[in-house]
Amino acid sequence: MQSHFDVVVIGGGHAGCEAAAAAARMGATTCLMTQSATTIGAMSCNPAIGGLGKGQLVREIDALDGLMGRMADAAGIQFRVLNRSKGPAVRGPRAQIDRKLYRNAMQRELANYNNLTLLEAEVVGLSERNGSVASVTLSNGQIVSTSAVVITTGTFLRGMIHIGAETIPAGRMGEGPSVGLAKSLETFGFVLGRLKTGTPPRLDGNTIDWSALQVQPGDDVPEPFSTLTERILTTQIPCHVTRTTSRGHDIIHQNMHRAAIHTGAISGRGPRYCPSIEDKVVRFADRDTHQVFLEPEGLDDNTIYPNGISTSLPIDVQTAFVRTMPGLEHVRFIKPGYAIEYDFVEPRQLKLSLETKALPGLFLAGQINGTTGYEEAAAQGLVAGLNAANFAKGKAPVMFSRAAAYLGVMIDDLVTRGVSEPYRMFTSRAEYRLSLRADNADQRLTPFGIETGCVGTARQVAWQKKSADLSDSLKRLKELQLSPNEAGKLGFIVNKDGVRRTGFELLARSEINYEMLASVWPDLRDVSARIAEQVEIEAKYAVYLDRQNADVELFKRDEALNIPVDCDFAAIPSLSTEVRSKLLQIRPTNMGWAGRIEGMTPVALSILAGYVRQRHSTKPSDKAAQCG
Repeated sequence: MQSHFDVVVIGGGHAGCEAAAAAARMGATTCLMTQSATTIGAMSCNPAIGGLGKGQLVREIDALDGLMGRMADAAGIQFRVLNRSKGPAVRGPRAQIDRKLYRNAMQRELANYNNLTLLEAEVVGLSERNGSVASVTLSNGQIVSTSAVVITTGTFLRGMIHIGAETIPAGRMGEGPSVGLAKSLETFGFVLGRLKTGTPPRLDGNTIDWSALQVQPGDDVPEPFSTLTERILTTQIPCHVTRTTSRGHDIIHQNMHRAAIHTGAISGRGPRYCPSIEDKVVRFADRDTHQVFLEPEGLDDNTIYPNGISTSLPIDVQTAFVRTMPGLEHVRFIKPGYAIEYDFVEPRQLKLSLETKALPGLFLAGQINGTTGYEEAAAQGLVAGLNAANFAKGKAPVMFSRAAAYLGVMIDDLVTRGVSEPYRMFTSRAEYRLSLRADNADQRLTPFGIETGCVGTARQVAWQKKSADLSDSLKRLKELQLSPNEAGKLGFIVNKDGVRRTGFELLARSEINYEMLASVWPDLRDVSARIAEQVEIEAKYAVYLDRQNADVELFKRDEALNIPVDCDFAAIPSLSTEVRSKLLQIRPTNMGWAGRIEGMTPVALSILAGYVRQRHSTKPSDKAAQCG
């Protein structure tokens, strides 16, 4: 094995896979270190990828030539676009995934990746030289030197599994925790906290009465995540739905004193938007039933994931409760549910590049930063990998604005506000979601990816073709025109004002779709379904996007007033102690970032802006490549 790598990535989960691939794509010699190579790409919790907000992240990862979208397309066994009946800005592509197919696809991809070495090893420590990360120490005593490190340990940092009163030190069931690395981070002065998440029991599908359950089919035509996927080839299967019952809730209430999350055994806070079933029956006491989705874990796997009932109850209580649900009266458990508590690093200790402030060259991604979910982890991994490679090569960091991408929203939220519970992405977190849609992720990000060097030839070629097709279609629509009389004869209702309207203007109307215009102008049929859908969305959103673009320009103006990295916040007069303390902790690099810090008032921002203009040059304090 090499004694030096440009980048070392610790952890083979979703964040680690994307980080390693991104660094390698950037030309950095990269080593992905994990305790077990067989778990690279493993889906630790639910067998699904995407959803509202999360699907947008997957599309953005794909637009930057990341892996998750293509792997999901290869392993997806049911595809659905959530919120399809609503506007495109809040739609979210989602897929049920065959765990084995996904894991195998990811492992094949990484095994053949240029500049990437896979190594089974446990990292127990870090070292620095001249104030920057210099090497990692393995559990066997070996030291591997490196210019940059990306830590993506998920729930492994001092992980502890809870099942009732039973506690098991583990990163996930059957795998030991990472204790040495947590201690090493503490020696460098990082502030660590505790969070918790959970998982439901796994059920034997052969013992479920499927005839008693509601069927939930996927979309008739599966919509891929990746723009490089022409069509889905994997067999598609349905999911099923059952419900909890009042009798089951009674069982939980009667045994609440035995649940780890209610006994005080767990100090970490869990995700508010994905609560355990114990939390649900307490917080929603007025409801006597909750929906539970029975999700298959694979085409040749009888294991069923009951989405919606993660739990830390003892096994006997779990069994009794689950068997009160329709169709599950005689179900057999394959594996019990459990809660897992783990360390995370307070994310306000990070820069927007996901590099730590305390130790240059060290980057963090995934649940170690306080997030939850495969998609959030993978998106962070990609950004951390790009920046670790650039750091190793002495290049400027790559950063993403809130106005450019959901991954920019997520990272900005983390480093500005920190977390008090596991962070999950939602469309509501994005101020500019009208333009940050799942359908246009490649338009927003692929050109920037090409510019920064993280997009390969195949995606460049695909993007250039799509871009040309989209541009040509929009041009044709804007050239074709109808008078009010001509439109009326064709059944289009417009004002009789004598004004000729272009096809694009007609398509902006809610009652007119692309297919209707193509029946008038047959030349419009000469495009793919994807292009036709994109054109229609662009037309219908045009007036709203014009308004939002004005807000974006104001946002960019604030982002453009840079705060020098050496700004002495402690010396600024008239600031409150609280505001000064937060500025010193977070050290924002522009006024837009400063304005998003919790507790920052308009008066404080005015004082800060005046100080920066008076005492410092407002030239960019960092030559970062900035998207958006």
